Amino acid sequence: MKYLVTGVAGFIGMHTALRLLQQGEQVIGLDNLNEYYDPALKSYRLGQLQEYPQFQFIKADLADREAMDSLFQTHGFQRVIHLGAQAGVRHSLNAPFAYADSNLTGTLSILEGCRHHQVEHLVFASSSSVYGMNSKVPFSEEDPVDHPVSLYAATKKSNELMAHAYAHLYRLPVTGLRFFTVYGPAGRPDMAPWLFTEALLHNRPIKVFNHGKMQRDFTYIDDIVEGILRIQARPPQAEKSDPAPYRICNIGNNQPIELSRFIQAIETACGREAEKIYLPMQPGDVPVTYADTTQLEQLVNYKPTTTIEAGIQAFVDWYRTYHNI
Repeated sequence: MKYLVTGVAGFIGMHTALRLLQQGEQVIGLDNLNEYYDPALKSYRLGQLQEYPQFQFIKADLADREAMDSLFQTHGFQRVIHLGAQAGVRHSLNAPFAYADSNLTGTLSILEGCRHHQVEHLVFASSSSVYGMNSKVPFSEEDPVDHPVSLYAATKKSNELMAHAYAHLYRLPVTGLRFFTVYGPAGRPDMAPWLFTEALLHNRPIKVFNHGKMQRDFTYIDDIVEGILRIQARPPQAEKSDPAPYRICNIGNNQPIELSRFIQAIETACGREAEKIYLPMQPGDVPVTYADTTQLEQLVNYKPTTTIEAGIQAFVDWYRTYHNI
């Protein structure tokens, strides 16, 4: 089967493409290789994929309409896994137009390509950030998500609305996946596992926001990829309650972790104690994320299981190898 994986040089994109390639699938990977963080890490990720003969990389921007039209016309994808986006809640405070270009215009390009080329199933990345300041936990796909607290979250909610419109109008099977705080080897350098590990191994203090009282539903990358691949094999069907072949599904660990336990796991993996600087919560952040994974379990008989201690140990081991520490 031929897949398009967007954001293929990104964290989740690389791991997803790698699993598909290991299963013998054909993967066309798209990425614009922007400089939101060190492009050397993106090159490293691509290197893991380019060992497979059935992988082809195309450098292009999702918002480039002509390039995207050509991509779909040339390759005839059967399935599309759309993971490319401008990521980062805090960065969206400073570079809002990057989010409009990539997350809104870019996703529209993907929807149009899928619509005109009979793609069997489009799976796209949403985010747990759409739940905003919801106080009811765990977060369910049925909960209202009308009050985003960052532009990044607003673009992801917009993607869900756009995708539903295309599913309704053109009977395009679409699934949106709300990811919960994904971490693991080759993860993003702007995320807490990398930042904290880097600080500890270089004897620098770490910044602990909201005085360590935040909780996150940390989800290990292998669990995320397993969920993606199981879901993409199950295109949604039209229902009586909604004639559009469309669904939204959480993928999280269903076990929120207090920031203090997360830090302790990194300290154990690094073999040293962190010096901590306690700070208030940053704009755009939320105090807790907690995934209700009932729908995921019912759809594909799967639930993430990796503990924070095991996942952090795997990340720190990779980090040491990557940096030759």
